[in-house]
Amino acid sequence: MAQRPRRKKRKSKPPMLLLLLLLVVIAVLGYKYLPEPQQSAEKISGDRTGAVSQLKPETQSAVSVSVGRLNSSQAILVRLKDQKILMEKGSEEKIYPASLTKIMTAILAIENLPDLQEKIQLSQATFQGLYQANASMTGFQPEEQVSAMDLLYGVMLPSGAESCVGLAERIAGSERKFALLMNQKAAALGMNHTHFENATGLHAENHYTTVKDLAVLLSYALQNDLFREVFTASRYSTPPTNKHPGGITFYSTMFSALSSPKIAGGEILGGKTGYTDEAGLCLASFAQVGKGQYILVTAGAKGNHDSEQYNITDALAVYNSLGKE
Repeated sequence: MAQRPRRKKRKSKPPMLLLLLLLVVIAVLGYKYLPEPQQSAEKISGDRTGAVSQLKPETQSAVSVSVGRLNSSQAILVRLKDQKILMEKGSEEKIYPASLTKIMTAILAIENLPDLQEKIQLSQATFQGLYQANASMTGFQPEEQVSAMDLLYGVMLPSGAESCVGLAERIAGSERKFALLMNQKAAALGMNHTHFENATGLHAENHYTTVKDLAVLLSYALQNDLFREVFTASRYSTPPTNKHPGGITFYSTMFSALSSPKIAGGEILGGKTGYTDEAGLCLASFAQVGKGQYILVTAGAKGNHDSEQYNITDALAVYNSLGKE
């Protein structure tokens, strides 16, 4: 009988399902240990927000004046010692900040210019469009050589737009690039509802904030001794320049609108006014009442430069009510 030929034994292969499972396991383990940039970015953003939201609501109002009686449509009062919000009205509503923008311009100038006695020449381009926009001006002229310190006081006291642009161009090369720095700083401070388009506060649809964000900014800026010195000054005189041999003296727009800085139990120490048609009358102010220090930011009051200054009226009402507590 003939023998059947022997079949060669096939080498056993792992089942296809097992191979697929092995590939899945490798993929999962590899993904687990890959860096997660998006998650890291969210974590950084979260940490930043937590670090800045130092403003904490008070359990009960410490102010006797009713927010409904304020002329301003948005307002926030903060006690600096513990960052407690003592009063708020529409504090997270979108507003146009007008010249309150210049608080950011000033603190960035202080932090980015190592020598504030450095001379800066204001070019013709610095003034481009400012007169046509009816911007507030310091009084400097094209080709005038002034110190960064003079420009800083020009930003905060008379609210000079050419001073803002001059500093912005010196720091970043252009106002547009300076606005990028402004937005970076706002993000770092946790001003999550703020976007800047310029250094002056001239109206732009995409240039907005909230009074709560501005309170965060002012609270931060007041920790800087030089900013506090400028913010609380009522007047400043420049030394002689190539265009003004006798120098220029300018005055705080807020103190000029106050008949007296005295309030019940204290004094308004400093402030920055703001106004555009879209923003209404605005004010960011700083006061001492008793042993405490407070900041008040208001926006959206009716009126204009020629009417009663309802932003000042509101500040007096709020601070005086604190002094009577």
